[in-house]
Amino acid sequence: MKYGDLLVNFAASFLVAFGVTVLVTFLWNLIVSGRATVEWQTALRLGIFAGIVFPLLEVWQRKSKGKKSD
Repeated sequence: MKYGDLLVNFAASFLVAFGVTVLVTFLWNLIVSGRATVEWQTALRLGIFAGIVFPLLEVWQRKSKGKKSD
């Protein structure tokens, strides 16, 4: 996997995780407390974590598939 592909996968994973977390925390706070607030710190942390972990897992899966000889 090239570095450009890794960067695109990072950006895609980050945006999906960040967007879903923003939406979920917004709706949760709106329903539970009646305030339309978003937990930005949680969304950013989860986005960064997913952006790092998911592309690396894909790289490791590709490497392990290449090493197997069936």
